[in-house]
Amino acid sequence: MTRRAWLRSTAFFGLAGAAAWLGLRRPAAAGVEHFAVTHTDAEWRKLLTPAQYNVLRQQGTEYPESSPLDHQFAPGRYDCAGCAQHLFASATKFDSGTGWPSFWKPLDGAVVTSDDDSLMMSRTEVHCSRCGGHLGHVFEDGPKPTGLRYCMNGVALTFVPA
Repeated sequence: MTRRAWLRSTAFFGLAGAAAWLGLRRPAAAGVEHFAVTHTDAEWRKLLTPAQYNVLRQQGTEYPESSPLDHQFAPGRYDCAGCAQHLFASATKFDSGTGWPSFWKPLDGAVVTSDDDSLMMSRTEVHCSRCGGHLGHVFEDGPKPTGLRYCMNGVALTFVPA
């Protein structure tokens, strides 16, 4: 890990830790009432790894540059690690330099968004439309044609080769 990456992740997770300690986390897909795939908290804990549970169900964030999917550019698709919904095509993936897998467009109907005002900033949170799992955030600094950057947690995704 480079010094720059270490400093970035230290600062980011310091803020994230403070937010968690202050109780600023929200439940998955706040404001959305129903999803096609639902489980109890105990069932989610059994179905997911601890890292997947932290991200998908607790709105956690993996360390930047920790996901092998950040550097995965083979043809295929990216599915939700919680429910296997198809989310992103590999053709929409790009190297954003942020340390997280990034895409400029999800598959039609694959994601829903909600407002995220945690960490003392306003962002748009991205959820799987099938199970409500937290995937990451979308920003308006991506490449053409959409100008969007869907910055996803790799642990919330599974890669399926073409």
